[in-house]
Amino acid sequence: MGMSKSLYPSDSFEFAQRKKDHIELTHQSKTAVSTVDDRFNYEPLFFQHPTESEVWSTNFLGFNLDYPVWVSSMTGGTASAKTINENLAKLCGEFKLGMGLGSCRALLDSKERLSDFAVRKFLGNQPLFANIGIAQLAELLNSHNLLKLEEVIKAVEADGLIIHINPLQEWFQPGGDRFSLSPLVTLQRSLDKISYPVLVKEVGQGFGPKSLNALLELPIAGIEFGAYGGTNFTLLESLRDSESSAYRAPFINVGHTASEMVEMINALPYRQKQFIISGGMNSPLDAFELKTKLKAPSVIGMASAFLTPAQTSYDELKLHFLMMRESFLVARNLLELKDRP
Repeated sequence: MGMSKSLYPSDSFEFAQRKKDHIELTHQSKTAVSTVDDRFNYEPLFFQHPTESEVWSTNFLGFNLDYPVWVSSMTGGTASAKTINENLAKLCGEFKLGMGLGSCRALLDSKERLSDFAVRKFLGNQPLFANIGIAQLAELLNSHNLLKLEEVIKAVEADGLIIHINPLQEWFQPGGDRFSLSPLVTLQRSLDKISYPVLVKEVGQGFGPKSLNALLELPIAGIEFGAYGGTNFTLLESLRDSESSAYRAPFINVGHTASEMVEMINALPYRQKQFIISGGMNSPLDAFELKTKLKAPSVIGMASAFLTPAQTSYDELKLHFLMMRESFLVARNLLELKDRP
């Protein structure tokens, strides 16, 4: 494909103004050597600008995605959840992404808020996973009522289940659940009674190496990082609690970053698991780096980045995604991750 013609001819006002800007902004446009992003080799000789129809085809959990992007679990059971979830599902349907629902706890005992989660009609055949907390899984296990989970999955027409692990959040949360069994024991005792695919995620602290290794040995489909550096639900609960103890506060800052977790997984046998890299990625370059670095199959999980535009309108959310998509494709077409010793 050849070079496209310039938008403005050389005798146009716009061309002259651009050249004038170049002269006036030259001194403001100097970059210090210390600011270079040295994670990548920059390869302009092999670059083509992304087209509107260009995709980054990815197979994840047996589903075909047009882009390696997963809309991570956010909300459910509130007045605004229906609009947010519908807009997110429309995005996933139009651009062939995957989606995790927010906590479906409200549906365990009542289908009153089912419309908040009833988004399958917007996704088509794209992957949709329900979501429940480890504390609720423990309750259902102890009451021999795991069938309720299958009923929820059928009600929302989900393809599987995400179980979120959140002991620090529960400790900080006023009236939070208390675990009499460790999350690992609850998972071990539950998974052989579950027939649908399961993902396990954290909620802002990530997982350490022993936890990752234990998860990799379980019969689950994959792991979502929920790493430190993004939305942290332990911090969120401390902000909700005006009487939160100063003795608890230091625990907010423990955890593992997405970069650290990539290194951990690369050092472990990943046993055919797949991964959603989420938490603390501040730019498309961060996401591109971590996806490229992780040796196992993966997608990029996004939550808070989508939340504000999803609350505004679908058009705003779509525009936000298109800008993000373009940046991902430019990174893929222009950069290579440097080899590190």
